[in-house]
Amino acid sequence: MKKVFLILLFSVFWSCDKKSAIEKEIEAIPIRLQIERFEQLMYECPVADFPTFRQQHSVFFPKQIPDSVFMAKIQDPLYRELYSEVQKEYKDFNPIMTEIEELFRHISFYFPNQKKPEKVITLISEMDYENKVIYNDSVVLISLDLYLGKEHKFYEFPDYFRQTFERSQILPDIVSDFSTRVIAPVRDKSFLSQMIYFGKEMYLKDILLPTYTDYHKIGYTEEQFKWCEENQSEMWRYFIEENILFDTDSKLVQRFIAPAPFSKFYLEVDQESPGRTGVWIGWQIVRSYMKNNDVSIQEMLLMDAKDIFTNSKYKPKK
Repeated sequence: MKKVFLILLFSVFWSCDKKSAIEKEIEAIPIRLQIERFEQLMYECPVADFPTFRQQHSVFFPKQIPDSVFMAKIQDPLYRELYSEVQKEYKDFNPIMTEIEELFRHISFYFPNQKKPEKVITLISEMDYENKVIYNDSVVLISLDLYLGKEHKFYEFPDYFRQTFERSQILPDIVSDFSTRVIAPVRDKSFLSQMIYFGKEMYLKDILLPTYTDYHKIGYTEEQFKWCEENQSEMWRYFIEENILFDTDSKLVQRFIAPAPFSKFYLEVDQESPGRTGVWIGWQIVRSYMKNNDVSIQEMLLMDAKDIFTNSKYKPKK
């Protein structure tokens, strides 16, 4: 018994040392990131200087729109108030930049061949909630007007949208946009493929955002995440009994994958459930696969959904 205890104790210490060694290696990766507060430059620009400012930042200003339209926007009381609210919340962006740099270190470690941006640009995007963050080879664009907090007076969106308009969602949203570069596209229209695709995205957040809570990674409240944990076996049984895993009905995406106020099992529990429960289940399948198989994250992200599911040994506890 004593021998077994010592072996277990050694295993725990070895795992901690291994993890510590990886984190130390990640911390040592040099990252050089510039920050440009475009919204500050634009809204603090004197009207008389705007033509010059526009030339210097022409990529943000469509050629077919005259200067007068943008100058009117800079002076518009409503936009001035929005700018003021953004500055109240994000006058000091340094804490978030520190997090972004840490994220980029993790990206560099796990995806050394991926070209990484060297600049972060913050801006006001007129509430374009479908493009809160844009990640490309040269720059990361962050629309700060969509991270003012779910209770902000400017948000006339449904609750399930507004709960993702928090500061805590900036980093998960960056990973979501980055994920499209490293996850293989969905190869068929089955519900399982959709679940596994977004499950891969969520697992990527596990790896790249190790200090984040699970409910922040998926954009849930604590209560919504707890509901999924407590009802995991029931959800899985429903998917199996209804024979929908390999179904290609596009309505399944709206019912269980797309953002929504709740998932549509067509049962009494629907109103209690959060949306995107298919994503949550897909996440657990991918986690189970990575736990039970010796493959790199890069390999897993390119694998077929059926192979991941078949070899995941996923079986939620009752």
